[in-house]
Amino acid sequence: MNSSLTPGSDLHTALTASARHLPFASELSLAPLVKFWTEVIAKKDSIKGALGRVMQERLREAPELLRPIEDLSVFERHGELVDALMSAVFPPVFWDQDYGAALAPFSLRAFYATPAFERALLGPDRMLQVRIDADPETVVTVRTLFGYRLILRRLYGIDLVVDYPLVFTTSDPATGLDRHFKMHFDWRFIEVEPVGPIPPNTEEMRQRLTASLTNLEVLRELLPLDSLRFRGFTVLTAVEVTDQEVLSSLKRDLIDKESIVSNTRFEALQGRLRTLFRRPALRLSLAAFQGNRVLMLNSGARLANACIFADSVHHRLSDFSGTIFQRASLMGRPLIIDDLATYPDRTAVENSLLDNGARNMIVAPLYYQDALIGSLSLSSPHPGDLDATHAPTLAEVLPLFSMAVKRSTDELHTRIQAFIKEKCTAIHPVVEWRFEKAVLDGLERLGSPAAGPPGEIEPIVFDDVYPLYALSDIRGSSTQRAWAIQADLLAQLGLARDVLTAAHAARALPILDHLARRIDGQSAEMEVTLRAGDEATLIGFLRREIEPLFDHLRRYGGAVRERIEAYRSALDPRLGMVYRQRKAFEESITRLTEGISAYIDLEEQAAQGMFPHYFEKQKTDGVDYSVYVGGSLLEDGGFDPLYIKNMRLWQLMVACGIALRAERLKDRLPIPLETTNLILVQHSPLAIRFRFDEKRFDVDGAYNVRYEIIKKRIDKAVIRGSQERLTQPGKIAIVYSQAAEAQEYRSYVEYLQKLGHLTREVEELELAELQGADGLRALRVTVDLSHPEHDTPTPAAALAARA
Repeated sequence: MNSSLTPGSDLHTALTASARHLPFASELSLAPLVKFWTEVIAKKDSIKGALGRVMQERLREAPELLRPIEDLSVFERHGELVDALMSAVFPPVFWDQDYGAALAPFSLRAFYATPAFERALLGPDRMLQVRIDADPETVVTVRTLFGYRLILRRLYGIDLVVDYPLVFTTSDPATGLDRHFKMHFDWRFIEVEPVGPIPPNTEEMRQRLTASLTNLEVLRELLPLDSLRFRGFTVLTAVEVTDQEVLSSLKRDLIDKESIVSNTRFEALQGRLRTLFRRPALRLSLAAFQGNRVLMLNSGARLANACIFADSVHHRLSDFSGTIFQRASLMGRPLIIDDLATYPDRTAVENSLLDNGARNMIVAPLYYQDALIGSLSLSSPHPGDLDATHAPTLAEVLPLFSMAVKRSTDELHTRIQAFIKEKCTAIHPVVEWRFEKAVLDGLERLGSPAAGPPGEIEPIVFDDVYPLYALSDIRGSSTQRAWAIQADLLAQLGLARDVLTAAHAARALPILDHLARRIDGQSAEMEVTLRAGDEATLIGFLRREIEPLFDHLRRYGGAVRERIEAYRSALDPRLGMVYRQRKAFEESITRLTEGISAYIDLEEQAAQGMFPHYFEKQKTDGVDYSVYVGGSLLEDGGFDPLYIKNMRLWQLMVACGIALRAERLKDRLPIPLETTNLILVQHSPLAIRFRFDEKRFDVDGAYNVRYEIIKKRIDKAVIRGSQERLTQPGKIAIVYSQAAEAQEYRSYVEYLQKLGHLTREVEELELAELQGADGLRALRVTVDLSHPEHDTPTPAAALAARA
């Protein structure tokens, strides 16, 4: 026999395995009970006393009941008298309902038991037929402690508290389901008799024993068990605690994060619910609601390969419209279906359940902090198996499963999000559902949401989306940046020449004049043009050949030192070069682009409330953004052409707002800068695909590539037959290729002219051919920059006010 015993093992096996550790000498005897009747009851002057005296007379006729009993048949021969004696232990009024038995000391065989105890807890040989959630070592310790408790109390008057809850488990022969009983052992009818030398009952010995109550080794040394004998019988009473034990087990099980997504653990949960509801054929199913999706976490039917959701672990919420699941959710309480076969207006969901053997069902919504998060359903193949009498029991378990579903879905969502972030970085909230669905699809292919994220995500493609593109560019930023660099380099060269000139005046060294003339030559060349690499060349020249001389040249007098200090103070301490004009330019660029970007973000956030859409933005020397609108981007697929028209008007209004704000900001910049605005129109929908290698969306398909080419080159477009740039400060260029596109935008222009955002001037222009794109045309409108800013509502607010 193994030295350890797994939980739920047979109690008889555990005690047999540990018997060699318990050398208890014991004998079965009714003497303590007889003593109770003859010395306690018979001496009373009452009806009970008379009964005790009758019992005393009858016992004289059955002397074998007064001696140690080895042959249990003696109880059959004197059955009527034994029943009378045992009436003091098991009251007749509770005889048929209570669970009670009498056993030999430290034995598992019952020589007397109530009918309920016999049916539930005894085997054919009258042995206690139960399981205990303990190992042999624990059983040995508890039995030994009970033995010493009796010894210390009977012989030394010392109370040893042994508080070990004993819960036995047995299988109901009718259903095969577990039943749990809490056992109580009553030792009052056991006497302890020394059969060998034991320590005397002195104060000193009691103190030694009291000090060693928790030390079994010392107790065994002071009171050897083979020097003592236990005589009498043990009274064992049991109280069924199946509901409490199952609920406690469910709480422990549901703490495990895999409890409702692991098949093995889910089967254990289903088994406990079968025990709790006393229904061996019960099936459990759980679902979680996430937005417009239903995630089947597990299903008892699925474990038997008969689940209506076997094709996928997630479904649209709309798939359950009109079903018993929706009814229960709308009711906000459990829905009981007595017989699914007679249920009216069955949908495909109910028919599938019926085909897979479900006849009787309870469907209950699951809530977490008053929010509906899922559903729990119990089903049975037997009509009427689950009814309203089970509602209180169901109410006990629903909060437990709500917590488990919430925790499991949160953990699954966290794993999915981590995987998405790893593969895709940040994902726009509007399309996040599609990435989650892709990961869930991958998990389904692997077989379980608990299996971990898949290695790759399926392609993410959105068909039939309408693109919008706009660009707010800073006019001449490249030229102004080059001018700023040129100005700073010329200033630094001039300061260096001043040092050399002053030094040559103090001490006429030809080399100083030579270096000064080299600087003059480089300055002359730079005033004409600034080539790529000139900046690095000139700064390198100054740092290698001019600046190392300064420490020596300082000795040439105060005038030279002043020039050197002027040179050094002009340098940026971080960059080590003159950075005045460039700093002013970069600060102007930053303030302007940040202002435009913040305005677009504010408007875009408000526009999301009008209709959800995908949005992405880039900042360089200006700000450009792309918007995609379409039903495929949304989980519910809801879309109407009205929304794309609304977004086109919104985009034009935003361009007006950008132009106005850029004009107001221009005078507050270190270097005044001007912005231009362009909108690219395309009425035909296209497809976009997420590029996992680039972690961004791009158009999908050869035809749609033309749109991306135009986006990249349109800012350089010029008017056909001239060198005039299409984009001009204070104006908005609306580029299109189809006449219908121009017609739609003319109506928007007229609307904004009436509102005072645009002047009456509208130019119709034809664009020169771009590489890869020809036939483009444009409307160019002028923003009324005199429009009072405080009278200009944000585009989203204006559209909402007119909705």
